[in-house]
Amino acid sequence: MAQQYTRKMIRESFIKMLNERPLTKITVKDIATACEINRNTFYYYYTDVYAVLSELFQTELQTVIDEYNDTLSWEESFIAAAKFALENKTAINHVYNSMQREELENYIYNVSGNVMIRYVEKVSDGIPASLGDKKLIASFYQCALTEMVLRWVASGMKEDSDTIIRRIGQLFDGNIELSLKRSAGLRDVQ
Repeated sequence: MAQQYTRKMIRESFIKMLNERPLTKITVKDIATACEINRNTFYYYYTDVYAVLSELFQTELQTVIDEYNDTLSWEESFIAAAKFALENKTAINHVYNSMQREELENYIYNVSGNVMIRYVEKVSDGIPASLGDKKLIASFYQCALTEMVLRWVASGMKEDSDTIIRRIGQLFDGNIELSLKRSAGLRDVQ
């Protein structure tokens, strides 16, 4: 219990600092001081600051998985999944502009994938689409969403993300179901 509390405290201090300054300006000493722990305690849990970042994104991804609601549209699910990024725009920008950009890209890719895979599974209920096509459709939308979010981050996150996601949903409404129905009518391609 105490270990979970300490890890959480370190992650929370880290994200607070990341919202205030670039990743390269955050040290183990800074985090230890903020948490009122010694550096050895920090190193008991993490090898370095980048390990905290990695665990932070893994923890947030697990939260998305745990909180996913099958009654939501993919748009609502994605907006809910993006809550962490929206609440920490400065931190996300700092990670994007650091050598650890890949951690952010993987996080966005995994969140997008989780949302789309679950949504495609939900929509495909009763449609005899092939498993391969379901994966292909989910992957297509996963890649598209990931790239759109990365471009949004690169542009300084000025546009309202909710509006953009909802508009994409309106423009492409029904395409996933239509693709699944087409799959059911096609011969499997090896």
